[in-house]
Amino acid sequence: MSSLRVTGLRVRHRKTLALDSLDLTLGTGVHGLLGPNGAGKTSLIRVLATVARPSGGRVEILGQDSADHRERAGIRRRLGYLPQEFGYYPGFTVREFVAYVAWLKELPADRTPAAVERAVARVGLTDRIDAKIRTLSGGMVRRVGIAQAIVNDPSVLLLDEPTAGLDPEQRVEFRALLRELGASATVVVSTHLVEDVAAACTEVTLLDAGRIAYRGTPETLTLLGEASDGPGDHPIERGYTTALRAHRTPGTRRETVR
Repeated sequence: MSSLRVTGLRVRHRKTLALDSLDLTLGTGVHGLLGPNGAGKTSLIRVLATVARPSGGRVEILGQDSADHRERAGIRRRLGYLPQEFGYYPGFTVREFVAYVAWLKELPADRTPAAVERAVARVGLTDRIDAKIRTLSGGMVRRVGIAQAIVNDPSVLLLDEPTAGLDPEQRVEFRALLRELGASATVVVSTHLVEDVAAACTEVTLLDAGRIAYRGTPETLTLLGEASDGPGDHPIERGYTTALRAHRTPGTRRETVR
């Protein structure tokens, strides 16, 4: 069953068409969202998170229409969202901030303390749970952002550049967490890091100029790169550049690869 379905989705920023009649269906698993700067990744994530409204088309999340304000409230309770730059109160402790987000998600009060501790433990910040956020490093703040996104055990988790600021060891741990979460939820990860997609994602969607340039598994994208002499240090990077170039070549047949 699909958790996310967008049909004919258009997003316009002034004179720029960020998403151009996009059709996309996503179910349980970890879905990597790749593409160059300006491809429309953040625009798509923001619409799915219900913080931005599309210019046209339809968005269904967990079987509900996000355009309906009554259904939108129910959607938000079951969502987790980490934007590229998330707002927080620097004077709050980690515990206080994650608990505040749990309250916003209408998590029952008797479940909140345990949910907060579990979310913080999953991102490796238990020893800093009572530290003020303003005292944390950039990488730690990013992990607080991940903790607030998962505190309600969301059915749909949307992460925009979640590994920014994480060191290599933390990124490896984060990939393991993604795989765990993707076993029962729909996780969408927007990233520039192709290696994160290769290690953690079950499916890849490559956007270019607001349209889908490629859909398939990391394995098929890797195979595309192995058959190519395009730029890139690894096969999946070469697959990425090869798929982009094919999409941009006039007359090239564009299709989903599975």
